[in-house]
Amino acid sequence: MRRRCSRTSALRRSATASDPQWWTCWFRVELVIPEVWVGQEVHLCWESDGESLVWRDGEPVQGLTKEGEKTSYVLSERLRAADPRSLTLYVEVACNGLLGAGKGSMIAAPDPEKMFQLSQAKLAVFHRDVHNLLVDLELLLGVAKYRTLMQGLGEDNQRSFQALYTANQMVNICDPAQPETYPAAKALASKFFGQHGGESQHTIHATGHCHIDTAWLWPFKETVRKCARSWSTAVKLMEQNTEFIFACSQAQQLEWVKNQYPGLHARLQEFACRGQFVPVGGTWVEMDGNLPSGEAMVRQFLQGQNFFLQEFGKMCSEFWLPDTFGYSAQLPQIMQGCGIKRFLTQKLSWNLVNSFPHHTFFWEGLDGSRVLVHFPPGDSYGMQGSVEEVLKTVTNNRDKGRTNHSGFLFGFGDGGGGPTQTMLDRLKRLGNTDGLPRVQLSSPGQLFTALERDSGQLCTWVGELFLELHNGTYTTHAQLKKGNRECEQILHDVELLSSLALARSAHFLYPAAQLQHLWRLLLLNQFHDVVTGSCIQLVAEEAMNYYEDIRSHSNTLLGAAAAALCAGEPGPESLLIINTLPWKRTEVLALPKPCGAHSLALPLLPQQPVEALAEGAVGNQFVLFDDVPLYWDAWDVMDYHLETRKPVLGQAGTLAVGTEGGLRGSAWFLLQISPNSRLSQEVVLDVGCPYVRFHTEVHWHEAHKFLKVEFPARIRSPQATYEIQFGHLQRPTHNNTSWDWARYEVWAHRWLDLSECDFGLALLNNCKYGASVRGNVLSLSLLRAPKAPDVTADMGRHEFTYALMPHKGSFQEAGVIQAAYSLNFPLLALPAPGPAPDTTWSAFSVSSPAVVLETIKQAEKSRQHRTLVLRLYEAHGSHVDCWLHTSLPVQEAALCDLLEQRDPTGHLSLQDNRLKLTFSPFQVRSLLLVLQPPLN
Repeated sequence: MRRRCSRTSALRRSATASDPQWWTCWFRVELVIPEVWVGQEVHLCWESDGESLVWRDGEPVQGLTKEGEKTSYVLSERLRAADPRSLTLYVEVACNGLLGAGKGSMIAAPDPEKMFQLSQAKLAVFHRDVHNLLVDLELLLGVAKYRTLMQGLGEDNQRSFQALYTANQMVNICDPAQPETYPAAKALASKFFGQHGGESQHTIHATGHCHIDTAWLWPFKETVRKCARSWSTAVKLMEQNTEFIFACSQAQQLEWVKNQYPGLHARLQEFACRGQFVPVGGTWVEMDGNLPSGEAMVRQFLQGQNFFLQEFGKMCSEFWLPDTFGYSAQLPQIMQGCGIKRFLTQKLSWNLVNSFPHHTFFWEGLDGSRVLVHFPPGDSYGMQGSVEEVLKTVTNNRDKGRTNHSGFLFGFGDGGGGPTQTMLDRLKRLGNTDGLPRVQLSSPGQLFTALERDSGQLCTWVGELFLELHNGTYTTHAQLKKGNRECEQILHDVELLSSLALARSAHFLYPAAQLQHLWRLLLLNQFHDVVTGSCIQLVAEEAMNYYEDIRSHSNTLLGAAAAALCAGEPGPESLLIINTLPWKRTEVLALPKPCGAHSLALPLLPQQPVEALAEGAVGNQFVLFDDVPLYWDAWDVMDYHLETRKPVLGQAGTLAVGTEGGLRGSAWFLLQISPNSRLSQEVVLDVGCPYVRFHTEVHWHEAHKFLKVEFPARIRSPQATYEIQFGHLQRPTHNNTSWDWARYEVWAHRWLDLSECDFGLALLNNCKYGASVRGNVLSLSLLRAPKAPDVTADMGRHEFTYALMPHKGSFQEAGVIQAAYSLNFPLLALPAPGPAPDTTWSAFSVSSPAVVLETIKQAEKSRQHRTLVLRLYEAHGSHVDCWLHTSLPVQEAALCDLLEQRDPTGHLSLQDNRLKLTFSPFQVRSLLLVLQPPLN
């Protein structure tokens, strides 16, 4: 290749207080193309350590990333004599690489001293014919090299020897100094690749893809620029390759591009109309599959699908979650309720102990809903089109004979980058070549349509898809988990109070725009590398700020809704006590001063005294473990950590009575965990409350330690029950099989329970997710201390509450589910700007304790009308008929899906302010209630 330098520049600069990491530098590049290059393909060659973006005529046109093998920008595919040879470009260079700004290990924290250099900026003639010969030789040598894989396809070695012989002939014929020899060499390669295979060949559906983590080893703002770099490159490739199809997920990223790069967004819309740019996923971000609540998962789809419909004219038909850390058993039902019956993922190939037995299968969820699942057998969402990857896709496929199609996602990912022209060149040559699987450029829809044709032979997997790795993400960065739980709760309360205010006041405006903004902030934080804590310190700090914004604005909205509910004659300010749960409660509530207050109440029956702990055992036992994963520090807890269990036996520094007698009794103590960490705890028991609360404060300063609390129970059972989204599931308490053993650390939401036939022990919490039950020991994971990618993770002060609830009978009969809700949704005591109502008032109630009214909100598409959406689910695992009673002025009621689209046959008859509803086990149902205009 002949190169001629037109301009060379270099940048070497370190991040400082005035130039922080993630600093961006702009270069104005003035070019003069030599006249002798007329008729040639001319490139701007640009190599820098930082990610770069070329701007031309005020628009981003291509990313340049050395790690992503994009080091040149095509100025002209064939320079004409009439073309201007002088032009000016702008190149934006960031002080970070494709995978952040760490030094050494990929997951290292950003290095503030790391320097970034522009090492090359020049013009050059690009010889496309030479490039094509190099691609041919690379693929031929790949066929020759991987003859073992080809034997796995039932082939002998003949084809691989043919490839080697063809490559050798090309080398003999081709003289680099004589371009006239190139066509003969090219003809040899074309002959080889033009020899077609039979109809039985496996078909690989290759889809361009660019997985961009919404935040991870870089902050949110850098992701915006990553999207511009990656997608402008994809647009250029779509222009040059009309058969190239590029799939793109995450509505949040597209909204960022729409707002900050409107020209690029318009181009994406244009290529979407052509069918080359394909929005997928249907969610706001690629969220974690375990930690978000059921309602939050619904909102991921509700916000995402509405965005895709608005911006691209249609909703997504495939859920797209390549890289997450497990998959809830309720996802199939949530997907189906949001118009999606297809699911693509990849992360199951990372299982630590057991190889997942399928690549294409039906997944049956907790309620019996089924979706078609595919995860590409090549075990990567960042393929590059090599022969090895193509052959591995076929040989690795665990569903041979059941289906003859596989997906193949190509393009640099995680940090973005996406496909390259070289990748496309490789895949085009492998389209239909004897001895290799057939390769076609396809959309996700084309892949799944092909898979559906063979679906009658596919197997079914029932229950959760548990990832046997990254189980430390249930605990890492406890403050992020706490913020997530608290913000899910406060948004629930704001929507409920705002809905009631809408129903009772003609003058109240439902804060739809504000709530959408706050929900989108929460959904953004539920990205699978944020809420899980597997991100750098800067991202965690940004996420905590978003949580604070949600709390602050939500409290303002709560006050406005409370004021509307209390509208009446002016009078002295009082206190309005609000229960935001769908059952009556009697609880001890600490009030700031004597004042008038009203609440909704039904006394809880006191539990009979029982002995819950194992004989001779100690309950509320804090234990420390050494926690040193093999590599993925913030992500993993390895099984060998269990061998290092050390009970915290330090003497309590203080033991005192907190509250004595009356409605509430408590005692508190201090405990030195280690020389650097200490704990204080108040143990609280209220009159009528079925559980003991443990209000805990920890000052935590450790390195690679894991803190848990244990309760050995006087119970024997082969399985324990854990709450998940909209329901619960059972997991083994033993290690009979490798599948059982791999679940040594699992996740739960608000409660877990170990029960015999007529007695059990439940462990509740208000912000924890990691848990386990081994034998008879219930364990709640409290804090970790990983050092990568954030050395400060979990360091500092923590506050949290957990509770112990012994119970007679089953946990369903004992009200464990309701008790856990009550712990997480405390009664609200809001100032009322005037006299509070003289009587208690209940808006909704449900006749069966098996049915939970989870959500009350205004309908998304009926903001000019008085329409509410109610979401209920069956929580016990039973078939049940129940009545929903309301005191609101309901004019019309109907069933709808999770996207709030009305069921044409779902009209519901209102009888004496009641609606009759039927549920199957763990079924989620949504209703539309049209309200009559209020009298005032």
